[in-house]
Amino acid sequence: MDKLFIGGIEFNNRLITGSGKFSNYSLINEILNKCGSEMITVALRRVDLSGKSENILEYVPKNIKLLPNTSGARNAEEAIKIARIARASGCGDFIKIEIISDMKYLMPDNEETIKATKVLAKEGFIVMPYINPDLIVAKKLELAGAAAIMPLGAPIGSNKGLLTKPMIEILVENCTLPIIVDAGIGKPSHACEAMEIGCSAVLVDTAIATSGDPVKMSIAFNKAVQAGREAYLAKCGKINNTAIASSPLTGFLRD
Repeated sequence: MDKLFIGGIEFNNRLITGSGKFSNYSLINEILNKCGSEMITVALRRVDLSGKSENILEYVPKNIKLLPNTSGARNAEEAIKIARIARASGCGDFIKIEIISDMKYLMPDNEETIKATKVLAKEGFIVMPYINPDLIVAKKLELAGAAAIMPLGAPIGSNKGLLTKPMIEILVENCTLPIIVDAGIGKPSHACEAMEIGCSAVLVDTAIATSGDPVKMSIAFNKAVQAGREAYLAKCGKINNTAIASSPLTGFLRD
């Protein structure tokens, strides 16, 4: 079987589900069951520790791995604090580092992310940092103890796909950790494309949560992820430029 390992934990499914855009938590259980996703992100601010309001954790099956994120953190210090609270509240050791100080474009702060990763990895967290794709930053995160690298495909919530594809391909080719595309994936074909170039998994939130039928869309994304992974393992054929140059259509298309 083609398994995915993150921090020594084994996963059979390569679709990670986000929960930030769901207004109706009751859909979460059905979506996870239908698409087979084994990990879901949760923002700590949506986990009601007081028990006074609706708690998103009540809708997540016990066999699903929680990936708390540090959404809302603007620097390493805030992200570290959120991670520690998440662990203390029973959310486990996985943590997605999300540090955003740019409120216009919502781009991650790579420098602060490296700082937070160093501290939390030493404390035993399974750290999955969200970054603007950069090979030097990715290598520093590997040394800092990250368990995976999560480059953005496009700005958060934009649904524009793999605008950073060339940079992500560089990470795939040169990093030893799993590369998991996070942010920007807007349709199943985007997820398939990410998997075809060798990414280990994708995280999808907005595209599923805001679709006309989130359950059906989650199933479509799962199939796309599987197809992309199979294509990568099968090694897609190379583009034959010689054949293109000699094609009788070449002159017609050029004219």
